[in-house]
Amino acid sequence: MKKFTSFMIVLCFALTLSAQQARKDFRINRCMSASNYYAYPGPQQKVYTQAPAGYVPFYISHYGRHGSRYLIGNDVYDWPYFTLLKADSLNELTPKGKILLRKLRVIRDEARNREGELTLLGAQQHKAIALRMYKNFPQVFAGKTNVDAKSTTVIRCILSMENALQQLLLENPRLQIRHDASVHDMYYMNYDDKALRKQRYSGDTKSVWDAFRKKHDHYERVMGEIFKDEGYWRNHVQGSLLNRDLFSLAGDMQSTDLRNSISLYDLFNDDEIYNDWLMNNAYYYIEYGACPLNGGNQPYSQRNLLRNIIHQADSCIVLKHPGVTLRFGHDTMVMPLTCLLDLDGLGLQEPDLEKLPQDGWCDYKIFPMACNIQFIFYRRYVGDKDILFKVLRNENEATLPIKTDRAPYYHWKDFKTYFLKKLNNYDQKCSKD
Repeated sequence: MKKFTSFMIVLCFALTLSAQQARKDFRINRCMSASNYYAYPGPQQKVYTQAPAGYVPFYISHYGRHGSRYLIGNDVYDWPYFTLLKADSLNELTPKGKILLRKLRVIRDEARNREGELTLLGAQQHKAIALRMYKNFPQVFAGKTNVDAKSTTVIRCILSMENALQQLLLENPRLQIRHDASVHDMYYMNYDDKALRKQRYSGDTKSVWDAFRKKHDHYERVMGEIFKDEGYWRNHVQGSLLNRDLFSLAGDMQSTDLRNSISLYDLFNDDEIYNDWLMNNAYYYIEYGACPLNGGNQPYSQRNLLRNIIHQADSCIVLKHPGVTLRFGHDTMVMPLTCLLDLDGLGLQEPDLEKLPQDGWCDYKIFPMACNIQFIFYRRYVGDKDILFKVLRNENEATLPIKTDRAPYYHWKDFKTYFLKKLNNYDQKCSKD
């Protein structure tokens, strides 16, 4: 009984530490609270696990999100600015509100006509990722090897691809590069499963989400910092929406050229930052994670992508020098693919949205700007039947839900057996419904 009690104490302590990790992260760097606006931090793992004796890398398959960008939609820049501009004309802004208005004017001017576009930092992120890929696995890029790169048709993804390819060519001008961005490939590069999308807020999901959001939507103090009269902002300003837009603008500043001169995080205290992040974190879990409230099937939206990764790899690993397959897309692909693969246990099913942080579900660690998943393949010789591979999640070695005797390396045949069965079972289930 004493051993069981001790175990429970240790477990509760561990869960408490895990739940507090996000708060700790935000105290160190508030930019992490930006969720999918968090600028790519680079790999946390500095030294990779040595490959089993005799195995060398020979092929890489990759899917990555575009780099840092401006916010999507002019309204997120215009509406907060004009809301404060009107209040200022009525003498309803506090001194802090006036400072905020001046900041918003600069931010809006800098982002004008750049809706959703790649920033300079976004381009640099992809050059750096490509350079590390080249230097970490030089055997893959040796000689006149092939690089097959595809992007979605969105310009920020195309430019991310081109910046990565430019860097690779600087390292090896002999590379044989083929690059494309076509609607032809959108069925796996950026597939929108309308049937699954309809299920996101089915059953009790919407009521649970609405209650969660109401509990954590604390914007009153911030409004009091901006506007002189409480009656004014309560009657003439959508306080919750303004708070969310300001929090989004604060998060995206780190991706722009203004990141060293303007910050909006001084508007929020630590509790407000944590609660604003909690709402985003739960939202993305419902939308793209294996949330049991809506059936737990949202990750299957990327089943076409996973099948493409498997089929492309099977075609390439029989070649003498297959090279690299690069794909450049969106966060809305990387997150569900991460969950579909259950990388590092992120395919978890948690019905209590409050427990997500203690379960290790922290969105900023899953899909920051330029997030990526890389499959690194190893063999001993051409024609080797026992192909090994490992997965890098944001350039860090990741675990898979399959057995292996050589962690973090896995046998390709085991991976295919497990995940093709998983995908086929889902397809069979859908055909019966």
